[in-house]
Amino acid sequence: MFGIVRPCRHRLGEKLTAQWTAHLCGLCLALRGDHGQLARIVTNYDGLLISVLTEAQADRGGGTGRRTAGPCPLRGMRTASVAHGEGARLAAAVSLVLASAKVRDHVADGDGLLARRPVALAARRVAAGWDRAGARTGSEVGFDTAVLVDAVDRQTGIESLAGPGTPILTVTEPTETATAAAFAHTAVLAGRPHNAAPLAEAGRLFGRLAHLLDAVEDREADAASGAWNPLTATGTSLDEARRLADDAVHGIRLALREAEFTDGSLAHRLLVHELPNSVRRAFGTPSCAHGSHPYAPPGAPGAPGGPTPPEPPRRDRRGLLAGCAVWLGLACTCQLCCGTYEDPWTRERKEGCLNNCDCDCCECCECCNCCGEDGCCSGCDCGCDC
Repeated sequence: MFGIVRPCRHRLGEKLTAQWTAHLCGLCLALRGDHGQLARIVTNYDGLLISVLTEAQADRGGGTGRRTAGPCPLRGMRTASVAHGEGARLAAAVSLVLASAKVRDHVADGDGLLARRPVALAARRVAAGWDRAGARTGSEVGFDTAVLVDAVDRQTGIESLAGPGTPILTVTEPTETATAAAFAHTAVLAGRPHNAAPLAEAGRLFGRLAHLLDAVEDREADAASGAWNPLTATGTSLDEARRLADDAVHGIRLALREAEFTDGSLAHRLLVHELPNSVRRAFGTPSCAHGSHPYAPPGAPGAPGGPTPPEPPRRDRRGLLAGCAVWLGLACTCQLCCGTYEDPWTRERKEGCLNNCDCDCCECCECCNCCGEDGCCSGCDCGCDC
């Protein structure tokens, strides 16, 4: 469950990458701390936006904070400063309830192994446990997860009645309602109730966008398997879906301008600059590749499109068994595919096999820390409204 917001570290920069990782690890550890090891599998990139928004609004020390976490295979067995507090716990509660809904949806569709009755029965039990756990954690931070459960239940009924000519926004409404409630509650946790309305609007549009992009990405696979897809069922064209997605991105940008943040640089980066990339990725719109050195000759190490210069070999190699243990931890996660990690044995820094992302470091507002200390967005004509 990666989500639609999948930031590239080359675009985020070192400072924001560290913050983003702190929230991702904080969500994972909040799930483990409250609900056990199995719950960590529902960690997702979109869920951590709840933690990011809470911290962005909070006065220092309120709503969320930092603590030092122990070694983890995803961090090359290094300790790290991670987010914790009510923001991370709210993100965990929302992630659990929505993951439960997704599991039940897969069971209903009979996807893969879930078509087998014993596996489906076990999955239902896990989903029911996540529902209860999410409700318990949500209650502890003052959030009623019933709004999420109600949205999931209504979604099933709406999909069963939808057909050609049904407005696609009728189908996306339950998702919009659920995300609006979660985004708005971050203002309550941060002690900024006046932010609830604009963040609810941003959440509503984010839910719409997530539903649309998920439908676009699954459209061909659903057609091949005969699964229900909102675009196909309602007869919505890709052009119309793209128009609605672009409108949602623009609406989120405007809604965030109405909210007050203590430090909104990461939230702005993810919700204003990364969402357009998510839309381009879902609709197959290409963008240029990044390079670590813009002045190197084409094709040379460090040049745009060229290979990354190798690091010198390290002497502090791990032994066979220790390396195998680290490799096993990495293999159970997405780090080997789409992260940056240390080789389990040599400790050399490596890129995941899918980490050659299509981020555009040549576009306006993508070539520098536009939302941070440099503030170059204020001087460019890209219309990003920073």
